[in-house]
Amino acid sequence: MSTSTAPAGVDDDPRRYAHLTALRLEDPAAVARAAKARRRHPGVKSGVQNFIVAADHPARGAISVGANPTAMADRRELLDRLRIALANPAVDGVLASPDIMDDLLLLGALEGKLVFGSMNRGGLAGLVNEIDDRFTGHTAQALADFGADGGKMLTRICLGDPDTVALLEATAKAIDSLAERRLIAMVEPFLSVRENGRVRNDLSADAVIKSVSIASGLGSTSAYTWMKLPVVAEMERVMAATTMPTVLLGGDPDAGPDEVFASWGAALALPGVQGLTVGRTLLYPQDGDVAGAVATAASLLNRAALSQTAEGQE
Repeated sequence: MSTSTAPAGVDDDPRRYAHLTALRLEDPAAVARAAKARRRHPGVKSGVQNFIVAADHPARGAISVGANPTAMADRRELLDRLRIALANPAVDGVLASPDIMDDLLLLGALEGKLVFGSMNRGGLAGLVNEIDDRFTGHTAQALADFGADGGKMLTRICLGDPDTVALLEATAKAIDSLAERRLIAMVEPFLSVRENGRVRNDLSADAVIKSVSIASGLGSTSAYTWMKLPVVAEMERVMAATTMPTVLLGGDPDAGPDEVFASWGAALALPGVQGLTVGRTLLYPQDGDVAGAVATAASLLNRAALSQTAEGQE
């Protein structure tokens, strides 16, 4: 049972999203209509950092945040938190699995936003062959059909696991499929190891650099490829390893919020960093103040970038 609580000021009526269920039951085509009618984001620009909220964790069975093993289990509460975040004009996009994306489309929460679909969620957290991260989510064609800006793929490279080869091949094919449709391929690489039956990502600078080097060479073109990277020690060295636009991920940090935000701020100042793509840290902050956490993260972005983004969405 989840011990998470609804964000402050949100109506906790359990029927508040009943209309989504009714639409899915009686009018499933409403999702496609909402996608077609949606006003799109004006587009990414050099020097204009992007702030994207991530919400694809539950589809991989990763519903824990900190010490709460089921923090993200309540879909109504997750939607509440996402809507609070997306209501901030500095947040100009979302990364989500198909189910969450469809809910947000039906709620009209993606007007003027960047939209990235999550493509591979088959590597379930704790699965015996977790590295074999099958592409079970959005396809490149589906993303093109509903007017998305790109797709994201988690690419965990485990040198001791033979399933890594198949994953790299599948990732390369996905990059090509997105590029054929002129869609961004947001690649999230890690050098991973298996310890005590579980997969652990190596967050040393050397490991992140090696993962970037491998992921950068996937596909027949890198023209549409972005990197999605963790904030680690020696980020200057990490960013020197790529010329690709890079967004920073938040993960589920053990450090306090002040330390986390400080590390993001330092990394955002580095050349090539295009912005933030963060989920649990902001949607489930330690103090429960989603709006406050989002506002703090937004304050770290380039001020000119925020100004230009806001103007483009008016």
